[in-house]
Amino acid sequence: MPTQLRLLMNYGQNTRTTSGFSRPVETGKEYTVDITDTGRTGDGVARIQGFVIFVRNAKAGDKNVKIKVNSVGDRFATAQVAAGSTDTT
Repeated sequence: MPTQLRLLMNYGQNTRTTSGFSRPVETGKEYTVDITDTGRTGDGVARIQGFVIFVRNAKAGDKNVKIKVNSVGDRFATAQVAAGSTDTT
């Protein structure tokens, strides 16, 4: 097999999970995010590396919000504002 084709076939090999691409967040971990949108149910929406996180009790425009991830699914995660968050709105 030509080297170039082999490299293309191996590209991203370790970034997949059994249900798709790896996720940039983990359940139970804390992250600092900006809330950019509001979801249909009123939760704030943040993104980490394009991955959507719905944040309970947050609103669009909140900046530097420390969140704790509650669950991670195939297409999105849910989180809550962590104690001691540095919301600067």
